Amino acid sequence: MVIIFVATGSHIGGLLTSLPSFEQSDSFRAILININKYKKSPMKISEIHIYQKDQRIVDGPYIMSTMTLTSIDATIIKVVADNGLVGWGEVSPLGPAYQPQHALGARAALCHLAPDLIGSSCLHPLLLQRRMNDLLNGHNYAKAAIDFAIMDLMGKYYKVRVCDLLGGPVRERLPAYFAISKGSPDDTARKAKDKLAQGYKRLQIKSGGRDVAEDIEAIRKVWEAVGNKANLVVDANRGMTGSQAMQLSLACKDIPFLFEQPCNTMEEVSNIRPQIAHPIALDENIEGINDVLRAISMNACDGFGLKLTRVGGLNAMATIRDICEARGLPHTCEDSWGGDIVSAAILHMGATVKPAMLEGVWTAGNYIEESYDPANTVACTDGFFDLPTGFGLGITPQEDRIGHLVHSF
Repeated sequence: MVIIFVATGSHIGGLLTSLPSFEQSDSFRAILININKYKKSPMKISEIHIYQKDQRIVDGPYIMSTMTLTSIDATIIKVVADNGLVGWGEVSPLGPAYQPQHALGARAALCHLAPDLIGSSCLHPLLLQRRMNDLLNGHNYAKAAIDFAIMDLMGKYYKVRVCDLLGGPVRERLPAYFAISKGSPDDTARKAKDKLAQGYKRLQIKSGGRDVAEDIEAIRKVWEAVGNKANLVVDANRGMTGSQAMQLSLACKDIPFLFEQPCNTMEEVSNIRPQIAHPIALDENIEGINDVLRAISMNACDGFGLKLTRVGGLNAMATIRDICEARGLPHTCEDSWGGDIVSAAILHMGATVKPAMLEGVWTAGNYIEESYDPANTVACTDGFFDLPTGFGLGITPQEDRIGHLVHSF
């Protein structure tokens, strides 16, 4: 029996018995080859730089139940290690009114955290997360940008992809879904038909914030246009009352769809769930691991729409992934918005989800005018995303494409 030390996404340590399948794993072999490097050079954070970029929405505006957006204020961070390696992170709240997160808050939180993170190890993401929690209560979305950058650095250091650090990919191509901005019933149906022809097998229809009769008409016209060739999701983004949600669901009980976050609070959703005709997914109510556990304890939903930055980053999402698998609760892997950095993080996380549990992945790439890394743009082809192939996140932004520098530490 040969006993070896293995590096995992959260720490270095643990004992593993050598097996033939393990010995043939390029990812784990690369980690083992570099294990001595860890002992000699702990790789610490030496610099943190914060950038701001306006992301104009292509073919906008992007219309939801409670807001209309033409551009997104994105925050991009560059974390430089003392060995010269660079990790990238990003957070792009969907405007200031969608959730209790906003762009200025993200940058303020990062400015508060950054000075005290200089000198911290880049190879202990769990310890770094605890350090951030000690320094600042909440603000998971800002901490997620640091988490992305640290995982990117770890991957480059060990010469593996982020998905390898998160447990390993189960596939290299991931099914995408498309979110159709709220519009007239005819326009929504036309877009749904077009996206089906482009290969998307999961289509999300925005609803709420208008007469329920118009939402019902839109759902029926989309169903007429695509039928059972696509899985339909009706997303109200918290924009309905309980009575409106019940009216819509019961009026469309003959049409199969997943009803996403119909009401504002988890209590409201839990109250109507036994009275409607469709399964429910929670989205905006899930801001961390505790919210997932609370939803399960309340029997409030049948699945989740999970946003990486909202829950705190890749490592927090990995915990939620495992909870959902244990309880048989399918979910998406996505974020509210973001460019290539967020998109790459989504794909690395999604690649580790058991296929039966993954409802689909979504990125904002279709709506963003400019790629940070033209050579490795995260793009959807025929309804699927290909997993990035480079070490770490597999994205190397060009610094003339990430906006302007606003803070350095």
